[in-house]
Amino acid sequence: MRPNTTLRAAAAATLVLPSLAFATNGYFSNGYGIASQGVAGVGIALPQDALAAAANPAGIAFVGNRLDADVSLFFPDRGADVTGNGFGVDGHYRGNNRSIFALPEVGYTQQVAPNVYAGLALYANGGLDTGYADNPFKAFGASGSAGVDLEQVFLSPTIAYKLADRHAFGVGLNIAWQRFTASGLQPFTALSTAPDNVTNQGADTTVGVGVHFGYTGQITQQLTVGATWASKIHGRFDRYKGLFADGGSFDIPENFGFGVAYRVTPAWTVAADFQRILYGNVASIANPLANLSGGNLLGSANGPGFGWRNTNVVKFGTTWQVNPHLTLRAGYSHSSQPVASSETFLNILAPGVVQDQATLGATWQTASHSSFSFFYGHAFRKTVSGDNAIPASFGGGNVSVHLAEDVVGFGFGKQF
Repeated sequence: MRPNTTLRAAAAATLVLPSLAFATNGYFSNGYGIASQGVAGVGIALPQDALAAAANPAGIAFVGNRLDADVSLFFPDRGADVTGNGFGVDGHYRGNNRSIFALPEVGYTQQVAPNVYAGLALYANGGLDTGYADNPFKAFGASGSAGVDLEQVFLSPTIAYKLADRHAFGVGLNIAWQRFTASGLQPFTALSTAPDNVTNQGADTTVGVGVHFGYTGQITQQLTVGATWASKIHGRFDRYKGLFADGGSFDIPENFGFGVAYRVTPAWTVAADFQRILYGNVASIANPLANLSGGNLLGSANGPGFGWRNTNVVKFGTTWQVNPHLTLRAGYSHSSQPVASSETFLNILAPGVVQDQATLGATWQTASHSSFSFFYGHAFRKTVSGDNAIPASFGGGNVSVHLAEDVVGFGFGKQF
């Protein structure tokens, strides 16, 4: 197949199959592309394939003309434990109605003029999904299973300009498609400005556009640095205007980062990234549940959200080219905790609490410039315990939420 034909086919597959699970950093994916995920998501100063633009738009100037198509399979384990509730909610709840999720992605890069490079990447940002067959809110009057499903798919056309063959500046558009559903939340309708738009309204979608800037510089033969910034992307779910603050507003938060890569030997590279995700600047994500007691109903401008905080992520990775055909990778990432212990009640629906992930990966390069890549990652189980996290109006009590993940990915690449 010609590259543009392959790209169209992979793009169509990605749009048809946006079945997303939890990501490792709140609901942001830890990395994009199988090579990057093999080093725990490091990519700001370590571009490795055509999906480099997702981490840093300038990176496409250093990967050549290539096509990459990948798929990752997520296996999350999420749930909650309730104790001390006066309305009989106590119990262990498993949110694993769905246990396997597929995240396809594809990228294409091409030099289009001297020192000018273009790219197109299509990828998933991660997302949120819970499904409780045993509804944790049934004692409050809920019916049916409970859960939410948030899906985010990005299309990112990118341009990069290389200066003096060692520095590159890139800019891209992040065109984001979001889809959301919620079910089994009937008890919350009485606390909403729009009670008919809180739960069981089917799927709602929204599209927004943001910008993404980046720099990559080879300071010496051994040292490469990078920096990147992505703007907030506005979104709104009208069918759930009674659930999310400010009438259904649900923005994708601004984020920025810095990276460094050091080539210890011609075959061995070590790299690290720092990323900050500004969840705290998005009301529907960051507003605390305590806003409800202040008279701010669900769906109002200051309505309660999930109480998530700004999150810092540090990633470390290493690559070792064993021979011209085989490259091995390993990585580890750690994030600060987005979910405050006081906010675990609503985060039964969104327990994005894992903080640590370890990864391994490998690529086999053929003589015809095709490559086959693999990675495995494990996000270690994390529990956030919230004493007295349930409001007195819901009978009080304590909620602990937990999440663990396994993910395996496969990719095909072609250098032209």
